[in-house]
Amino acid sequence: MLNLPNIITMIRIALIPVFLAVYYIDEGESHFIAAFIFWFAGVSDALDGYLARKLDQSTPFGAFLDPVADKVMVTAGLFVIVEQYNAFWVTVPAIIMLSREIIMSALREWMSQLGKSEVVAVSKSGKTKTVAQMLALIGLIWNFSPFLTYLSFAFYYLAFVLTMWSLYEYFSAAWVHIKKGV
Repeated sequence: MLNLPNIITMIRIALIPVFLAVYYIDEGESHFIAAFIFWFAGVSDALDGYLARKLDQSTPFGAFLDPVADKVMVTAGLFVIVEQYNAFWVTVPAIIMLSREIIMSALREWMSQLGKSEVVAVSKSGKTKTVAQMLALIGLIWNFSPFLTYLSFAFYYLAFVLTMWSLYEYFSAAWVHIKKGV
């Protein structure tokens, strides 16, 4: 259970309060450092998955913990930018993105209980959504320049569109099983 990929995932979870504390210091380079911590967490997410596969160290604990770490880190990032930008056009997509994560967790749990977890395995659009979301949040947390902010909002809305699209894809794939269970 305690292997390198799982340790990296636990470090990512431990970075969440560090990220928040650094962000809220709001002095000097604190937003850059917070954005860097967020970036590091995103890179470590890719690294722990790669290592788990490469070293054949995938575990049920890691399969549980990794998506939890991702969702909590992204939630912290979304909360920060919702507060920072304080606008409905930031808040509404954030709420929808968070809702999608909750819905997908429930859908995956249900499909797993039906023995059909492969139906809602992570898709290419889901992975692309995550990359766009991470890039958006890094840039919006840093808030370095108007250009970076505009580019980050472009990624934010791309992530929002992919959030909706991937949710549609997952539900379409699971629909035949959902109809049976209703």
